[in-house]
Amino acid sequence: MPKARSTPDLIMILCTLLLLSIGIIMVYSSSAVISYHEHDGDYYYFTKRQMVFAVLGLFAMYVTMNIDYWVWKKWAGIGLLIAVALLVLVLLIGKEVNGAKSWLGIGSFGIQPAEFSKLAMAIFLARWLSENQKKIVTFSRGLMPALGIVGGVFGLIMLQPDLGTGAVLVGTSLVMIYITGARIGHLMALGLAGLIGFAGLILSAPYRIQRIVAFLDPWQDPQGAGYQLIQSLYAIGPGGFMGLGLGMSRQKFNYLPEPYNDFIFSILAEELGFLGGSTVLLLFLLLLWRGMRAAITAPDLFGSLLATGIVGMIALQVIINIGVVTGMFPVTGITLPFLSYGGSSLTLMLTGVGILLNITRYSR
Repeated sequence: MPKARSTPDLIMILCTLLLLSIGIIMVYSSSAVISYHEHDGDYYYFTKRQMVFAVLGLFAMYVTMNIDYWVWKKWAGIGLLIAVALLVLVLLIGKEVNGAKSWLGIGSFGIQPAEFSKLAMAIFLARWLSENQKKIVTFSRGLMPALGIVGGVFGLIMLQPDLGTGAVLVGTSLVMIYITGARIGHLMALGLAGLIGFAGLILSAPYRIQRIVAFLDPWQDPQGAGYQLIQSLYAIGPGGFMGLGLGMSRQKFNYLPEPYNDFIFSILAEELGFLGGSTVLLLFLLLLWRGMRAAITAPDLFGSLLATGIVGMIALQVIINIGVVTGMFPVTGITLPFLSYGGSSLTLMLTGVGILLNITRYSR
């Protein structure tokens, strides 16, 4: 490997820190009212927890930024095995939250193994694909083994069930496989089969059917399946260009469910308006651009694929989350990276950015 540069990508670091700072501010603004009523008058309950995980995540980012990225190639298989073991364990002894058995933890602190499986899969696939690049053009010896591994992990996630996280994992994996050189005809055929399977997953669960119906016309059931989307749009609409002002949201007063989590962008748009929402999106675009640049200029295929996987993971979560809160996609539980409340997601994303930053230190 070439000698590392002395400094990582400073623009990527700045974008990450700005998004993280905005996220902590918005977690406080969107959760203070609920926190006060649910946690004995403590306005800062969710904010304090988010700050703890932000510190842990920044420490993880600093550590991974200074670990040579090809070290992960050596431990890719073990990392994926640990992720799979945790996915099995959560099915056996995990806590059920909002209908999904996806949490492992003690008391009020817990982790979501499905979140960490996304990064573990990206690292493993980067190694496997870089070592089997010539085989990927074949269906039986290249494409199917890779998709078989992805499908197995996806199946464990769907047993929880967690369709949003599973979709991000599969989408990220397909991007990496395509970049490696898989034939578009093979992927299109599998994509068609995947759509049929996806439709089957939706039809197998009544609540998913309700979400599709609510997506097409939320006003058919404004007090039920369509309620969350309607309240989200009620938040975004009045925000206008400049917003109602930081802390001045009306929808966070127990109208919009969990405004500090999956729908935090709705509150941000309500309080900071089009200007604030556009600023956040521009920061994401800048971060993703620097990540794509790292993938293009990486000195080896493993580094390029690993950077692609991390960038794809962040990009897909942003697209799905923003699409959901604006009514472009059916409602599904997926967080907005760096902004939404949640320790597992925040720690994972900052760890991934740390790996990206290390790759930039070796850019050609």
